[in-house]
Amino acid sequence: MQFSKQLTLSFLTVIIFLFGCGRDMPTDLKSESELKVKIGHAAPLTGTQANLGQDNEGGAILAIEEANASGIVIGGKKIQFQLLSEDDQADPRIGTIVAHRLVDAEISGMIGHLNSGTTIPASRIYHDAGIPQISPSATSPKYTQQGFKSAFRIMANDEQQGKVLGKFATQQLAAKSVAIIDDRTAYGQGIADEFEKSVSVSGGNIVAREFTTDKSTDFLAILTAIKGRKPDLLFFGGMVSQGGPMMKQIKSLGIDAKFLSGDGIYNPEFIKLAGDAAEGAYASLPGLPLDRMPNGISFRNEYRAKYRREIQLYAPFCYDAVNIMIEAMKRADSVEPEKYLPELAKTNYNGVTSRIVFDGKGDLEGGAITLYKVKNGQWEVVEIFLESQPPKAVTTSFIDKRG
Repeated sequence: MQFSKQLTLSFLTVIIFLFGCGRDMPTDLKSESELKVKIGHAAPLTGTQANLGQDNEGGAILAIEEANASGIVIGGKKIQFQLLSEDDQADPRIGTIVAHRLVDAEISGMIGHLNSGTTIPASRIYHDAGIPQISPSATSPKYTQQGFKSAFRIMANDEQQGKVLGKFATQQLAAKSVAIIDDRTAYGQGIADEFEKSVSVSGGNIVAREFTTDKSTDFLAILTAIKGRKPDLLFFGGMVSQGGPMMKQIKSLGIDAKFLSGDGIYNPEFIKLAGDAAEGAYASLPGLPLDRMPNGISFRNEYRAKYRREIQLYAPFCYDAVNIMIEAMKRADSVEPEKYLPELAKTNYNGVTSRIVFDGKGDLEGGAITLYKVKNGQWEVVEIFLESQPPKAVTTSFIDKRG
């Protein structure tokens, strides 16, 4: 009887062992055939620019989720992409801390940062680590003038934007005297400098050049000084968190000048912050209007369905940036940065925003710039400036593939 019990227990032990192995083996095989690939993202996710940073993050998440759902295989392994998103608070110092953190986390590629002021110092960290970086929204020319083969952007830069803005101010708006304010950030000062050059070349006269900070909300002193110069137009280089209150104060002081700015204020938040004073303000944005982007309407519908909110600004560009990086990995059949980087440089891609081709510096070829005006409490298209378009693309976005 004792022998029978021992035999039974031994038999059960064998069965349990075999059953356990049978359950474990598929899991082990699955882990060997799947590969997690980390893609970094950084933007201001808190603070006054959080709406823009969360918008970028939303575009990146949408692209990552679609890529994972499509069952991408690279190097014989099914890829599971993971977005590591960090809050850089639009602060250059924090931006570099975030960059080191993402490098230490062994990301395979970087999407960001949102602001030029954070993107430029962080780009050296990614470059030194050999990690490709695509900024969906940093427009300072300095970003791609550093000679880093790892740095790319997918919208027109401020040299292009400033040139268009200067001509628009002096020709379409017939401004002869111009005052300029900038927020001393890499973006704000940079676009103001390019605008000033363009105005001067176009025959305009700069009657005042003032500056503030990207934390200020009281501009009465500098606006009072500008009022005495009686400019035809006031240009602001900076972001919406300063542009909105500034617009209110311009109207309260009775300054009778047209107001023009760059993409930093092209945002529903500007109208909310400025209120009725926003009426008649002009702003530019690199890229086409959303409803004229090749796949803008499809993207807007998907974004709305997922987040139950409207696109703020750069989400489509962030979505394209992620997909461009993934497409380069697929063409290289590798997620190793040094192996897919050459393919990234050769990108020729039909995205949501446009056809995307990089020049030798990593800048977008053939970028569009759109001018907008606030009319009846809404941003409306005034004019679209198009550069020559690059050759026909050979890759398409996920939205294109799904129709």
